[in-house]
Amino acid sequence: MSVKTDHRHLYLQVIDRIKKDIEQGVYKEKEKLPSEFELAKQLGVSRSTLREALRVLEEENVIIRRHGVGTFVSSRPMFTSGIEQLSSVTEMIRQAGRKPGTIFLSSSIQKPTEDDIKRFQCDKEEDLLIVERVRTANNEPVVYCIDKVPCKYLPKGIAYENESLLEILHNEANRYIAYAVTHIEPLGYHEKVSPILQCEPETALLVLKQMHFDENDEPILYSIDYFESDKFSFHVLRKRV
Repeated sequence: MSVKTDHRHLYLQVIDRIKKDIEQGVYKEKEKLPSEFELAKQLGVSRSTLREALRVLEEENVIIRRHGVGTFVSSRPMFTSGIEQLSSVTEMIRQAGRKPGTIFLSSSIQKPTEDDIKRFQCDKEEDLLIVERVRTANNEPVVYCIDKVPCKYLPKGIAYENESLLEILHNEANRYIAYAVTHIEPLGYHEKVSPILQCEPETALLVLKQMHFDENDEPILYSIDYFESDKFSFHVLRKRV
């Protein structure tokens, strides 16, 4: 199993070998790798060379090192999406070939906060519907969602607990969401959200805070979505101007 087969730096060979073993299923997702001593011996390299390779693999999110516990293979994202594409969570799950579902947590009618007044450009007495849900893929919780929308945009008696709010606004309220301004924030363990999404303690979250606008540039929906980082991968196409 020695990696000394070419003239590149040994740590680069170790990186390629471990990646290949993961791809071929020698080491599976979330599986613990052998100890540094055992792995260095198997690969025929020094522990310092192995540690350099593991450092790079950790930076690339191929592995996760837990202090005092060991080194584990990272989970591959279930879902990948271009951040420049505005898709509902429901559609993202469908595109990944999984069945979308919803765990309804709560809803309430509240007056807007100072931030809400600025976001929606609304009056302080205007009612907002606030919906808290967990979106699932094949019955597995994957996204925790908080949505805010002015009540004036939603027909009375509408069922919103288990559906995409983007689709409801389009189909039931004749409000087409044309674009969104999105802020992405990394977040570590969250006392409320992480247990709901059944995250491991070291699993980070990606938080997307989005203000959605219709084709007339009117603010319609504000959402805060918590994505488990080892299940979702977002990318963006950047062009030179």
